[in-house]
Amino acid sequence: MKTLLILGAGTAGTMVARKMSDRLDSHDWKVILVDKDENHYYQPGFLFLPFGRYRPDQVIKPKRHFIPNKIEFVISDIELIEPAANRVKLTRENRVIDYDYLIIATGVNIHPEETEGLKGAGWHKNIFDFYTYEGASAIHPFLEKWQGGRLVMNVVENPIKCPVAPLEFLFLADDYFTRRGMRNKVELVYATPLSGAFTKPKSAKALGDILTKKNIQLETDFMASEVDAGKNILRSYDEREIPYDLLITVPVNKGADVIGRSGMGDDLNFVPTDKFSLQSKNWPNIWVMGDATNIPTSKAGAVVHFQLEYVVENMLAHMAGEEMHANFDGHASCYIESGFNKGILIDFNYDVEPLPGTYPIPGLGPFSLLKETTINHWGKLFFRYMYWYMMMQGIDIPLPSAFSLAGKQQSVPL
Repeated sequence: MKTLLILGAGTAGTMVARKMSDRLDSHDWKVILVDKDENHYYQPGFLFLPFGRYRPDQVIKPKRHFIPNKIEFVISDIELIEPAANRVKLTRENRVIDYDYLIIATGVNIHPEETEGLKGAGWHKNIFDFYTYEGASAIHPFLEKWQGGRLVMNVVENPIKCPVAPLEFLFLADDYFTRRGMRNKVELVYATPLSGAFTKPKSAKALGDILTKKNIQLETDFMASEVDAGKNILRSYDEREIPYDLLITVPVNKGADVIGRSGMGDDLNFVPTDKFSLQSKNWPNIWVMGDATNIPTSKAGAVVHFQLEYVVENMLAHMAGEEMHANFDGHASCYIESGFNKGILIDFNYDVEPLPGTYPIPGLGPFSLLKETTINHWGKLFFRYMYWYMMMQGIDIPLPSAFSLAGKQQSVPL
């Protein structure tokens, strides 16, 4: 019997495990899924925890709820991947799993220790992250008692999970403090290594305009070098200083440590991956999904949804000794919560930046692109239900995986 081994039971790993186990003959193939954690986190929900909008039970569910019995689910840390030998060593009971095909979906983690002074005396006193459940949960009780001052949001280095999340945090903070009647007591600052609010010209301008409208200061090209927690100062390599009373940090994001230990990744432990086939560039029987790849697209759950059919079709073709024809185009869609029950939607791929227009039906929508609307806000909230009750249950979302220019306005001045 042959073995398909999947490392990581987050969004990507769970979805592809379900699909592949349905497509492979169980008499010929065994599917094994490995993860170190029993809990599955709805990570987009971390954004709402600091402002008391979500409860913990709305963002955490047991992983076993989403894994069919025909898949062997193993809870263990991964000690080493040995691609030349087609095997993986686990820490639990020193188990070794030999595989015929491997899918790496080990995700990404924050590394505050990479920035001098970031993880130290100030952590969880007036320095927080919201990219972990623990960090996001700790912010809310702090904000409930906070009397105001300067809140600085800083992205240390790109790439990061969900590139628009720091902006969303600031938009929701503006909403939160306004509703509490203390917005005039809070200064909001966004310190980013980017040269604008986002990476693409049209969306950078649209999002930058919202920052201006909300009186949120934008500090661009800010490459954070250290945090002086004693003096409450964030410093950059070009010796700029930003004082803070409350620092919300997005630390360096890196792929799983086991990728580095196994010599399979780049400097940030992301696995070199063919951006079209999603096959490993170095090992033909390995595919990489989601945040674990080094491909130039957003590290977000919607991207995983669009990747899924390409990985499945290409792996099945490769297993059958056939040519692979499925080419992922980098399609990404992202709702951006902008506060006061409004949101923005962006839709783009490797070659086309976010453009204005309507989605998914040209001319009808119901969602508007690069525009603040109430229905976009509801789309953002409804995504949680689609995630738990469709994506994680193996039910296809009726949206095309390939990017389309239909409904988009291509000739729009900056």
